[in-house]
Amino acid sequence: MGMTGLPSGLFFLIIFLVILAASAIKILREYERGVIFRLGRLIGAKGPGLIFIIPGVDKLLRISLRTVTMDIPPQDVITRDNVSIKVNAVVYFRVMDPNKAVVEVENYLYATSQLAQTTLRSVVGQAELDELLSQREKINITLQDILDKHTEPWGIKVSLVETKQVDLPEEMRRAIARQAEAERERRAKVIHADGEFQAAEKLAQAANVISVNPAALQLRFLQTLTEVATEKNSTTIFPVPIDLLKPFLEKK
Repeated sequence: MGMTGLPSGLFFLIIFLVILAASAIKILREYERGVIFRLGRLIGAKGPGLIFIIPGVDKLLRISLRTVTMDIPPQDVITRDNVSIKVNAVVYFRVMDPNKAVVEVENYLYATSQLAQTTLRSVVGQAELDELLSQREKINITLQDILDKHTEPWGIKVSLVETKQVDLPEEMRRAIARQAEAERERRAKVIHADGEFQAAEKLAQAANVISVNPAALQLRFLQTLTEVATEKNSTTIFPVPIDLLKPFLEKK
């Protein structure tokens, strides 16, 4: 007799049934699906919530449907214009079909990582350095399209690919710095020349106005005297236009 007054055989049978029932009950979270194989054959994905399996007959594999953030380690790449660089990226993807993610590929995480690395080297190797630096969004879209196309048979959806950093050799950094400095100097000279051109146009327009009305020249002269007087100089030397003395000379 057992401690509870039941026969020993019945007691152990109850314990065995409790353990069997506990192993037959599985609880899956909201973001999980359970892919069930029964005697090696795919039954399908179940969940979330409470599901039941046959212990010893069914095998359950848990698959997460959450978005996975995967870092692509730095890759040594030679661009189309023969520049050696290192570039890394990050891939965002999620499992859309748990059955395919288990049946069609051995390890979908490892397979996606390897595919992302080779695709990154291939796409960057076909681009020039200037394109990689200035049109990064275009490179990201190309990477995303290629990865999404190749991982679709695995039941995976690649939602986003972002190149994070492009490491350049030191001599290339100096060359780019010199190029940027030359570009800034060119823009400064163009802006200065454009300013001189606009100032010359305004001066020509002012000269035309003064030539029509000579009194405007005298008014401008008096305004200049007023501006000089505000400097509080002890001695002010200024030329006297002949036009100002002409009325007095004509009276004689």
